[in-house]
Order: sequence, then structure tokens, then C-alpha cells
Amino acid sequence: MKRKNEYKGIYTSIATLINIIIITGMYAYVWYTFYRRIMGNNIFRRPGNFLVIAVYAALYFILQNVYGGFKIGHLKLSDVLFAGLLSTLINTAFAYAQICLIAAALVKPTPLLFLFCADIAVLVLWGMFADMLFYKLFPPREILLIVGNEHYSKLRSNFDSRYEKFQIAEDIAIADTDLETVKQKALQYGSVILYDIEANIRNILLKFCFENSVRVYVTPKISDVIMRGGSVVDLFDTPLVLCRNFGLTLGQRIVKRIMDIVLSSIGIIITAPVMLIIAIAIKIEDGGPVFFKQRRSTLDNTRFNILKFRSMVVDADKDGFRGASAHDERITKVGRLIRPFRLDELPQFFNVFRGDMSIVGPRPERVEHMKAFTSEIPEFPFRLKVKGGLTGYAQVYGKYNTTPLDKLKLDLIYIQNYSFRLDVKLLLMTIKILFQKESTEGFDEKETKKIYQNYIKTQEPKSAEKKDKKDDGGEKNEKN
Repeated sequence: MKRKNEYKGIYTSIATLINIIIITGMYAYVWYTFYRRIMGNNIFRRPGNFLVIAVYAALYFILQNVYGGFKIGHLKLSDVLFAGLLSTLINTAFAYAQICLIAAALVKPTPLLFLFCADIAVLVLWGMFADMLFYKLFPPREILLIVGNEHYSKLRSNFDSRYEKFQIAEDIAIADTDLETVKQKALQYGSVILYDIEANIRNILLKFCFENSVRVYVTPKISDVIMRGGSVVDLFDTPLVLCRNFGLTLGQRIVKRIMDIVLSSIGIIITAPVMLIIAIAIKIEDGGPVFFKQRRSTLDNTRFNILKFRSMVVDADKDGFRGASAHDERITKVGRLIRPFRLDELPQFFNVFRGDMSIVGPRPERVEHMKAFTSEIPEFPFRLKVKGGLTGYAQVYGKYNTTPLDKLKLDLIYIQNYSFRLDVKLLLMTIKILFQKESTEGFDEKETKKIYQNYIKTQEPKSAEKKDKKDDGGEKNEKN
């Protein structure tokens, strides 16, 4: 099994190298044939030519790594091809800007447009062939699913969606099976999934699998995620892992705030004409307010009003919370145009500029949702260790049906592993998910509504006695 995994790595490395050589070689041909001659020998000699080509290759490599364009056998073929399309599009645009700067004039883009089309054709052919060969050489792995919770249908469906990579051969409920039988079956299959197992049993199985080189997929607990972001402290001969648990350092907060101011300013300037058109269209349609304000929770449970373009009728939630469906009659005509492209979120650049939010961070939740989710998941406020963001780890790697618990874990992964590099990666990934319908701001609508309604039922007897005045007018710094 171990040797087989090594061969997978070798195959992926070779496929990646071939991809880079072909794409870079095609650009080199276009550069030397069409653009090199207009530069003049006094500007670019041989080292300069190599530098231009190297920049193209380096940016292509970075973009493909970020978007997953080299992950043959790991991602779906459609995702690999989409990553290649997006990487090539951005790289071609950058190459054109670079050539114009070198020439100090606008040059004909036609050769690069032909190159872009040729690149896409090559990437499709390369991707299909490499993907087909990968699964010929490495057929789906049979896996044993060991569960401690009967509600595992979503996990199973996730694995079933990648049938070409995984095949769950058998399910075992840990409560109904003795431990020795589980161990023998783990040895039989060579790969196992541990889902929601009690800590003591999980530790026994993890150690057994490690001892016998059995591959293990584990759904982490919240404590695991916190530990994962810790750092090893070498003070003495007893190993220590330090979990700082206070969010970002002062230096990280300063760098993040500078990035927020710069990017939000650029965002406001670039999108100003679009925002003006949307604002006029909303006003013309029904004469109602242009903006929709909603109370959200952010760093240290600070409350603020998040700004959106109003995409639904006035007082859409007057009968209580109800998530918007695809054909919701409350959505306005303008709303149906701007919601699919998330243009209703553009005013949040002002929230970022003011310091209410960050460009990257956990998506700030409605105050009511925070209370409801916290009643179900006491650790849910852990995600308030940093400012909420326009985009974040859970938005990039989650889906429309990501549960509140899983989203909390994704947000904690971001908080515990924060770096400037991670923020840049998530920003680049956001460009990709904007074109994917399965990604969305919130949780699964049914689960959100269920949790929220359950919370409302538990609060009904208290509502007449005590009302949270701060939720209505609100001080900026209130706590649950």
C-alpha cells in the first residue's frame, strides 16, 4: 500500500512537469515569434527573454497549485479542467499587461488570444488522458467506514460522490461490533474512516492503524482542530504543544488591517460605477431603500450592521425568518439579476474600509443565528476570535449543505493556521468559487431553519419577561 502511494506521487509529479513544459513551451514560441521582435535588441537580450518566459511559467505554476489544476486523481476532472481554464485566463491577461509594459505601448493581443485557445485545448486533452491513465494505474481504494454516530449519511454521500477514487466496502457501527473484529477488518481493507468515535476508542484504533500501516481518514473534533494549529515547544525532554488561543498577534492584525484598507479602497473605486447602476435600478423598481442592513456578530461578539443591496421586497422577513429559495416570490427583479453574481454583497467593501469586517475571515453570522447555533453547539462562538470577512476558509472549502459544526471546524482551521500567505490563497480561491453554484454564504437552509426554530421554541416562555434591548438599537460592544 505504501509503495502504491509513492507511485501516485511520482505519477502526479511527472504529469505536472509535462503540463508545465508544454504550456511554457507554447508561450515561448508565441513570445519569440510575435512579440520578441517588437522589443528591440537594445532592450531585451537573451537573459531578458528567459526572464519573461520564467515569469510566465512561475505564475502559471503558482495559480495551478492554488486552484488545484495539478491534482490529477485527487480532484474531479471537471475541477482540474476548470482550474486550468482559470489559471490560463489570469496568466494570459498578466502576460499581455507585461508585454505592453515592456513595449511601452498597446500591442496586438491576437497571438495571445490564439495561445489561450490552444492552451485550453491542450489542457483538456492532457487532463482527460492523465485522469484516465491515473485511474487505470490506481483503481478506487476500498475503505472500511467505522462510525460511532448513526447520522453519517452526509459523510457517506460525500465519499460516494467520488466513487472513482473511493469505494466504501463496508460500514461498521462501533457500538455493535467488538474491537478485535474492527481491527481485523481494518487490516483486511488497509484503509479506514473513523467518524465520530469516542476519544478512548479512537485512540486505540489510531495507534493500531499506525502500528500496522493502515491508512486512516478521521473526522476531527473541535479539540483536534485547536491542537492542529499549535506549535511544538522544545524547552526540555518532555514534548509540549503550545496552543496560544488568542486569535491573531498584534503584527498579524496590523498587516491584515493594512491589506483590508488597500483592497477595500480598490474594490470601492473599481466597483463604484456598478454600485451606482444597481442603486438606481433598485430605487426605480419599487422606490424602497437601496440598502439592506442586518445585525451581525464579529470579533469578540461585537455587533455591527452589515450592508447589502436590497434584493428582496421591503419587510421580507416581517412574518419571521425564512431563507430565500430559488424561486422565492419575495426576490425583486433586480435581486434576481444581482444575487447569482453576489453583486448584492458589494457594499460590504464599505464595512471592510470602516473596520467592521475584514476581507478574509469567518463569515459574520446574524445575531439571531449566533444565539441559535450556540444553543446547539456551545463552541460556536470560538469563530469570533477574529473579525468576520467577505470571504473565508469555510466559504472556499465548504458547500451549500455544510453543517454549522463543520463550518465551525473550517473557520477554526483558518484561525489556528492564519498567515498572510493563507489570506492571499483564499482570495485567489474566491475567484474560483464565484463561478461555482454549490458554494454559498450560508449553511444548508433546512438545517439553519431547523436550528433557528428550535431555538425560538426554547425562548418563547422568556420573551415576555426579558427583552434584549441591545439587539434593537445596539451598542457596538455587547456580548451574549
